[in-house]
Amino acid sequence: MGQQRAGADHAGDRAVSQMETIPNVGVAFVNHVEVKWDGEQRFVAGRPGGVPVHIDARAQTGPGPVDTLLIALGTCTGVDVVEILAKRRTPVQSMHMEVDGARADAVPKRLVGVLLTYYITGPGIERVHAERAIELAVTKYCSVRDSLDPDLPVRWKLVLNGE
Repeated sequence: MGQQRAGADHAGDRAVSQMETIPNVGVAFVNHVEVKWDGEQRFVAGRPGGVPVHIDARAQTGPGPVDTLLIALGTCTGVDVVEILAKRRTPVQSMHMEVDGARADAVPKRLVGVLLTYYITGPGIERVHAERAIELAVTKYCSVRDSLDPDLPVRWKLVLNGE
């Protein structure tokens, strides 16, 4: 990674901002994605050579940016829940989640609270263990949650085997 510098980059004769480099503080690796504007408020994004994701601020051709963030939070915690329950030898038969994000009334309309609702089915899964798996996913293991403002309230509830 390059040095942080301001002013002109004499090799390329372009301005370089202070924000151009990633701080190297405890970095194990860097995720790299590319985002390409696709007209109006649409973008195509993803890892180079990977499967593209269509993001549309008008939610006509894909989820909007905030919906994409909520999807990332749901899937990140979902992966952890499935893995934790599998390690307990009580595998999930099916799971889906609803993720509701409350937004501020002022600009920017940032998230002010999130509710994750997990619908899990699987024989042998005890409520106490499913709740513990969700708690660990939300508070300890999910890197997306840990990347959000720690003051953002993220609540959750469980519907287990239809109850």
